[in-house]
Amino acid sequence: MPRVHAFTDDALGRLDAVGVAEALSRRDVSATEVIEAAIARVELVDAELGAVAYRTFDRARREAAGPRTGFFAGVPTLIKDNVDVAGVPTRHGTDAYVASAARRNGELTAMLMKLGLISLGKSQLSEFGFSATAEHPRLGPVRSPWETELPAGASSAGAAALVAAGAVPIAHGNDGGGSLRIPASVTGLVGLKPTRGRVAQDAYYTLLPLRIVADGVLTRSVRDAAAFLREAEKVHRDLALPPVGAVSGPGRRLRIAVCTEVLDRRASPEVADLTMRTASLLAELGHHVDRVAPPVPPTLPDDFILYWGSLALTVANSGPLRGRTWDRSRLDNLTRGLADHTARHLRHLPGAILRLRRVAEIARGFHEAYDVLLTPTVAHETQPLGYLAPDQEFAVVFERLLGWVAFTPWANVTGGPAISLPLATTASGRPQGMMFGAASGQEATLLELAYELEAARPFPSLADDPGR
Repeated sequence: MPRVHAFTDDALGRLDAVGVAEALSRRDVSATEVIEAAIARVELVDAELGAVAYRTFDRARREAAGPRTGFFAGVPTLIKDNVDVAGVPTRHGTDAYVASAARRNGELTAMLMKLGLISLGKSQLSEFGFSATAEHPRLGPVRSPWETELPAGASSAGAAALVAAGAVPIAHGNDGGGSLRIPASVTGLVGLKPTRGRVAQDAYYTLLPLRIVADGVLTRSVRDAAAFLREAEKVHRDLALPPVGAVSGPGRRLRIAVCTEVLDRRASPEVADLTMRTASLLAELGHHVDRVAPPVPPTLPDDFILYWGSLALTVANSGPLRGRTWDRSRLDNLTRGLADHTARHLRHLPGAILRLRRVAEIARGFHEAYDVLLTPTVAHETQPLGYLAPDQEFAVVFERLLGWVAFTPWANVTGGPAISLPLATTASGRPQGMMFGAASGQEATLLELAYELEAARPFPSLADDPGR
């Protein structure tokens, strides 16, 4: 099982993002030392992982040499290549056009910079974020550092691969159908999708008819995820949401529902068993746990697919915005297939959007009875590269995708927060995330539970791997 990591005895060591920030604050290390260590680590692993879409190493060195403010001042990161960074092209994981440099930072990048993070560049994603695996037929796949013959998930695959491999302690990602949580599950990380509106976003995502995309980070520790939200709301605060505040440990006993199926989609026997073992751990910790039928209405899968496809249809017809280099024929089969699906059923799209908006009310009713919903993050063990490759016939890859990611879109539709934690390992040694969802605005509840589970069942790390 080929593994790749960059953990070594340098300025980053085995520290998480909070640990690096504290070391910088104490002046145990300098920002220049930290950035040089991160650059060296990226260079060490990326030839095998394929996780970096664009490098801005020299810019990072200049920023490290100057003054920085913010809790994460001097901590290295990467920004997913579907948000704007001034002077850098936004390529969205595709080679269907030649992107020009962005004129200014997007809202998300501006927020990250105010936190003090220093970006080393852009991380790779699946084409326009549509697939649950980043396996571009020409740009190449993003590989999991746990097993390089596996994908690193999607669409925030590059971010996950680099954090899990120890190249950086924290990296930006976003999630429109599981794209933070799925790569977290695949690579053994913490992946928190915040509540809709919690974190600043580029304008494109805020103008969607249904805001299914949320921005966040991938981390190796719960405290990093908590610190990110704590600091982010000092920069951007949605007054309609309760504050997250400083969450630093376990909280009250909870009413937890668990399910291992969504309508006609079921978790594999192994993953269902791992989920129920997590439920047993929760009961041992004093939480009230019930096995329930999922609150998902029968119309949701088809409605979500139709809306998901509408975003692909917009992309497929965006040539006038992309410039003369646009070549629709270079879009992968999944993007074109999703677009064609919605084009054939376009008359049903308005009704689908209305029904999807009503799902938030169903979620509110469910969370009056249960504080948290436990499911597996993905329905079965991660399959090798090629299984979800988007150059296959659309019908084949589409059915496989629906079977694997059956559990994640719920939180995107409801707008509530959900977190994937690396609490399980399959018989073949592959990380398998467990997912916890809560009512809108209740990230603190999820973080408190995550702290407790991290202490009860410490997360695995490639830093412990003796092979490199």
